[in-house]
Amino acid sequence: MHDLRHHGLVQYALKRGGSIHPITLPKELTGETGIMNPSIFQYEGRILLNIRHVNYTLYHSEGKKFPHTWGPLQYLHPENDISLTTYNIMTELNGDLEVVHAGRINTSERDTPPTWNFIGLEDGRLFSWDKRLFLCGVRRDCYDDQGIGRMEMQEIEFIDNEWQEIGRFPIPAPGDNDTFCEKNWMPIIDMPWHFVKWCNPVEVVKFDPEEGTTTTVVLDEEKFIPMPRDLRGGTQVYPIGDGKRMTITHEVDLNRDVFGRKDGHYNHRVIIWDEDWNLLHRTTDFHFLGTQIDPTTGLEYNIEFATGMTFLNGNIIIAFGYQDNGTFLLKMPETVFFDFVARSGA
Repeated sequence: MHDLRHHGLVQYALKRGGSIHPITLPKELTGETGIMNPSIFQYEGRILLNIRHVNYTLYHSEGKKFPHTWGPLQYLHPENDISLTTYNIMTELNGDLEVVHAGRINTSERDTPPTWNFIGLEDGRLFSWDKRLFLCGVRRDCYDDQGIGRMEMQEIEFIDNEWQEIGRFPIPAPGDNDTFCEKNWMPIIDMPWHFVKWCNPVEVVKFDPEEGTTTTVVLDEEKFIPMPRDLRGGTQVYPIGDGKRMTITHEVDLNRDVFGRKDGHYNHRVIIWDEDWNLLHRTTDFHFLGTQIDPTTGLEYNIEFATGMTFLNGNIIIAFGYQDNGTFLLKMPETVFFDFVARSGA
């Protein structure tokens, strides 16, 4: 089978009728700093794509003859700001997956002075429950002065020709221990107010927006499967028929150079559960655009992150970010995608 680790799912799809769609935004919106980690969703007949925009550019010096003294990754700020700020830009796409409208989500009514240097809702997943549109992600700047990640939902609506935040819901972790960073929870499209919090073993939680509480409703430690890396959250979780649900997860190796400076190497898998949340299938790990090897360390490196998918006219559309500097949509015929899933078992 096609080498998905080194050549990637994109090349596999292109050979079988798929297409790749880079997404760009006008510099008036971004100031030409980084865009990444898009999430796609269809809502009220519109194809929507949320894009994370940051106030820096992530510079990669892996494999360079003279790597930067700060390490393989550096945050370059045009305004010399020490904060790492995220804005969310909502775009509408046409049937050819071209941007026809784009604008920053206005959150000004609920923003407060930040308590940490990582500001804004990061890596948002776009979805709808009860005919309301939401974006959920991790926030670090308003719950304590330690920057510990906390999950949050924004309810958003198109009002007066702009996307506005009309509600904000902090989502506590279940139980009494709030010392862990919480991120990458995956909304379950056909189960309002439920998320997959963890994938191995699967933990499903229910958030009560009225009480502001979260309860674990599915967790069986005996279903843990030994794997090389943790399965972490990725896209939304979609029903695919016969009680089955599917998502795309990610895994990460945090490599370090000889000076202990961090770099990342990401893989993905397609995961399918049955109606009782038993793991039915997991693919082998894969990249989207292939991987790269740092000749100075011999280690693989690439940052890819899938945070959304949708089904459209017989195709699956997967939204992913690359190197924290680019956003892409991969379009594949559903038949090609599910054939890949069936043939690529771990």
